[in-house]
Amino acid sequence: MKNYKLSSLSKILLVVAAIFLIGSLFFPIWRIELDAPQYPEGLVLLLFANKIAGDVEIINGLNHYIGMKTLHTENFFEFTVLPYIIGFFALISLLVMFINRKKAALFLFILFILFAILSAVDFYRWNYDYGHNLDPNAAIKVPGMAYQPPMLGFKQLLNFGAYSIPDTGGWLLILTGVLLFIIVFKEFDMIKKFKKKSATAVTLLLLTLGMYSCKNTEAVPIALHSDQCESCKMSISDGKFGAEIITEKGRVYKFDDISCMVAYCKENSGNQKTKAHYIHDYTQDNVLIPAETAFYIKGGNINSPMRGNIAAFSTEEEADRFEYELEAEKTDWSSIVK
Repeated sequence: MKNYKLSSLSKILLVVAAIFLIGSLFFPIWRIELDAPQYPEGLVLLLFANKIAGDVEIINGLNHYIGMKTLHTENFFEFTVLPYIIGFFALISLLVMFINRKKAALFLFILFILFAILSAVDFYRWNYDYGHNLDPNAAIKVPGMAYQPPMLGFKQLLNFGAYSIPDTGGWLLILTGVLLFIIVFKEFDMIKKFKKKSATAVTLLLLTLGMYSCKNTEAVPIALHSDQCESCKMSISDGKFGAEIITEKGRVYKFDDISCMVAYCKENSGNQKTKAHYIHDYTQDNVLIPAETAFYIKGGNINSPMRGNIAAFSTEEEADRFEYELEAEKTDWSSIVK
């Protein structure tokens, strides 16, 4: 006779899931960070289950100039119902433990996934309306420009960089979904039902996600005579000495000289973390290479835009050749950034 009851481990996980759900009510579920030169410490918008918090008044003041709606908790019905929905799921999690049936756990998991999908759709709808429904009488109007914040990840909005990510409460909700998936996966012996094709599909999916992750740190080409150096604010015009960094949030900063990039990174080391550095290859026009693996020479007859006078190369052979031709001396990445 089949066993329809839940295992002791699944019951424990249901209790933990209920605790995570209740805990999510006391922490921000989502955060949208904004940074710009005039706000070096950044601005943050925090979305709790029942309210909007953070630098709301400052953001509302800025949004007024471009015609975006002001944000007020009372204008969103979601903040009224969301605490009850989360509380409902916490109660159902405990109820399923007492019902002690596998199908009840499956029903809870499906219901939670539907809730997550509907929440994502509603969040996108809110972001779209917030960024597109602008006041036609706004003081600042950019034809064709919309200000829709990203649902997840980074997006450039004029001179502001917007970064959207789950906060503590959101991660608790995500962990709840993971726990419910583990319960269903275990109780219905899904691991035994995996066939070779399924395993292959999962492998391909992971490889695709891995490739996508790698692409997020690929160099972004510098538009010569158009892009501006983030440090000295000069136009980047020489394709032999430019550089750029990509932060952990995915934002790209470009520079006309290696010295500008190094100075900028030192000045902002406490505000942001850099995920990748790229440098122009001296022997190619406007071709960026990874800074950490490049070979360097400095001084001599090298003449870079901001007098950093450092040239980078893809190979050691090229660095050796130009060291002699330009009467320069060798250096390395660790010496440049120290």
